[in-house]
Amino acid sequence: MEGLRESSTTANAPPLHTVQLMRRVPFNLVFALVYSVAILALFYLHARNLYYSTSLVSVFITLSLFSDLALAFMWTTAQALHLRQVRRKQFPENLNKVIERNDYPSIDVFICTADPYKEPPVSVVNTALSVMAYDYPREKLSVYVSDDGGSALTLFAFMEAAKFASHWLPFCSKNNIKERNPKAFFESNYYSSPETEIIKTMYECMKGRVENVVERGKVEDEYITSDKEREVFSKWTDKFTRQNHPTVIQVLLDNSKDKDIAGHHLPNLVYLSREKRKLFKGLNKTDIYAGQFKRLFQIHPSGFDGLMGGNFYGTGGFFSRRVFFGTPSTMLTPELPQLNPYYVVNKPTQSQEILALAHQVAGCHFEKDTDWGIKKGFRYGSLVEDTYTSYRLHCEGWRSVFCNPERPAFYGEAPISLTDVMNQQRRWVVGLLEMVFSKYSPLTFGLRHNGLMSHGYSQLGFWAIWSIPITIYAFLPQLALLNNLSIFPQASTKIISSSLTIQTILQGGRNMEGLASKYSYRHSVANSWPVYEAMVLRSDNGKMPAKTCVIGTALTWVIYVAGSFILK
Repeated sequence: MEGLRESSTTANAPPLHTVQLMRRVPFNLVFALVYSVAILALFYLHARNLYYSTSLVSVFITLSLFSDLALAFMWTTAQALHLRQVRRKQFPENLNKVIERNDYPSIDVFICTADPYKEPPVSVVNTALSVMAYDYPREKLSVYVSDDGGSALTLFAFMEAAKFASHWLPFCSKNNIKERNPKAFFESNYYSSPETEIIKTMYECMKGRVENVVERGKVEDEYITSDKEREVFSKWTDKFTRQNHPTVIQVLLDNSKDKDIAGHHLPNLVYLSREKRKLFKGLNKTDIYAGQFKRLFQIHPSGFDGLMGGNFYGTGGFFSRRVFFGTPSTMLTPELPQLNPYYVVNKPTQSQEILALAHQVAGCHFEKDTDWGIKKGFRYGSLVEDTYTSYRLHCEGWRSVFCNPERPAFYGEAPISLTDVMNQQRRWVVGLLEMVFSKYSPLTFGLRHNGLMSHGYSQLGFWAIWSIPITIYAFLPQLALLNNLSIFPQASTKIISSSLTIQTILQGGRNMEGLASKYSYRHSVANSWPVYEAMVLRSDNGKMPAKTCVIGTALTWVIYVAGSFILK
């Protein structure tokens, strides 16, 4: 990497990427100043109305004030990510002009999965095949499948993928295929030829075998083609569960000896499921659950990139191994010399020494009484270990780069059912709260180390508090209206107009069209259309469960009726 960095900075070398400040940054600053004044004016009105209000009105105003304080805090943290937004442009075509292919750094690509039913093995296999088909020296590329579920179904899928890879990789190289994910390629308008149809038939055969095994729930003898495979699957006994199982490491492809049908070496492909002891604790076109998270994955990272670099959300990131061993100025020595970030492996992947070492570090006892998870490697202590690790690395002084090319570099699976969305959101929210209420909180520890960057991480960490003002404002205006009370500034108020609530302030900055349509009665109907669709019209996994619809409707009705009687 050092050689690449030095080569890329020579006087005559063409650029690998450029970075420029977005033109909207000055306007963002003006926007922040103007809206800060408006928010302060709103709080002044809240305080004045609270002082002169009756007891019943004061309850409404206090709730409104509490909600607005939460919204104002979240708005303030978001501004840190708009003050220095940058845009990068990449020039991969210049890479070979800067450095020889033989000097490319070796890279390890980890593909993580946990549940073969929620993350279909065929989709994970397609991801792995697209990575293995990178336009990159194969001897410098290693792909690791990390299976937290310890599933024999996933291992079988990758055994099939290893066989198919010997045909798919030379096909991509020979025909200069750009879309190297097999599923995406065969769903595109590809050029049909006898060779292409043969490859497609092989892919469909592999896909069918994997899906049949997943449907049956186990790898039966008819799908096992050798004694070696039978020995591998013998580890899955009746006592083998996803919560309690030994380490499973299977080298599926070894670059030193495995070749494709064209005679070229294949990348390393390794399946790994870490030891777990009993005593140790796809989107539809309308994306109704907002699974793309554009604000999280595109807008916020461009703001982080202008500070200390883009943050890490658990996928699509490349790390130098050195960052997991201390700060930029102080390197922590690993327990084993083979774990040193600069150590060069000079033995085959399937050698007994390498496999024995892999089993040792994948065991439960290796990290005991060490700095792993505290000062080394990914940081433990939060369910969102990706964001937490990203935050800690930035606090240590490491910098990163947000690369977001026009052609997506990675595709992933997103939840398409309400149950999966809620489970995902709950996990994220709990993990982020663990981060902000730890001793490394962005509001205390973070501010001492990286200022604005930490303020941006607070925007992520306190994500859960959005639920408080949203819930209050879902019921408060209606309850006030039922009791003929006013909780918002009157139209005659000179300081601020009646439409200038903190909700319209926040939404106005994001979507002026939404602000313009806010006063249209049609807007509420149109805005709720995805809800109607999920409750009634959909017939796939995205349909809202009937039980949830009934309970939600009943609770809403009870709250409104109870509030109406109580506050009369």
